[in-house]
Amino acid sequence: MRDPVRTFLRGAAPWMLFAVLILAGVPARAYSEYRSFIEKASGRNVDCSICHANPEGPEGVKPGQIGSLNAEEQARLTQARTAFQPGVDVHSPILNDFGNSIIRTVGKQKFLAMRQHPESLPALLPQDSDLDDDGIPDARELVDGTHPLDAGQGNPWLLLWNNLAKNSVLVVSAVLAVGFMLFGLLNLRSFFSGRENAGPGK
Repeated sequence: MRDPVRTFLRGAAPWMLFAVLILAGVPARAYSEYRSFIEKASGRNVDCSICHANPEGPEGVKPGQIGSLNAEEQARLTQARTAFQPGVDVHSPILNDFGNSIIRTVGKQKFLAMRQHPESLPALLPQDSDLDDDGIPDARELVDGTHPLDAGQGNPWLLLWNNLAKNSVLVVSAVLAVGFMLFGLLNLRSFFSGRENAGPGK
């Protein structure tokens, strides 16, 4: 005769595991659809660091990955996982500032739904948001495959133009200084040239 307790546990084990997984929340993962879209749109190879705290993604035991989180970080992760609607001020420890801003803007529910159409994400992001203050909107950097949190990355021509505009006073001052210096050198040369042509003692 079979042990009824053991039989019950054997039959209930899969359901108990399922319940534990539900209570623990959906496992975090980097969604490859977005990465594939960025790489196709930009022609660049990108890693998970565009949105995640760790360039290898959220799963693992390295800093910024789930296995390294303490109790307070776990609580923040749980809160971020339930931010289904836009406007929730999330601070997920496995996302960087840009990743958190995406969830705050569109909500987890819409973000997951857009996995089939990742190209629609940039248009939903604030077009005036520029987290690294390099003059290039975060949405544009997402499409370009450059890092929205690294002011040294971005379209080179846009970075040049924006840096010139941002430092216009310094640029104009430098141009004027060089101009005056050249003007002075030319006059000095003319002066000595005139003395040589005049001959000695004149």
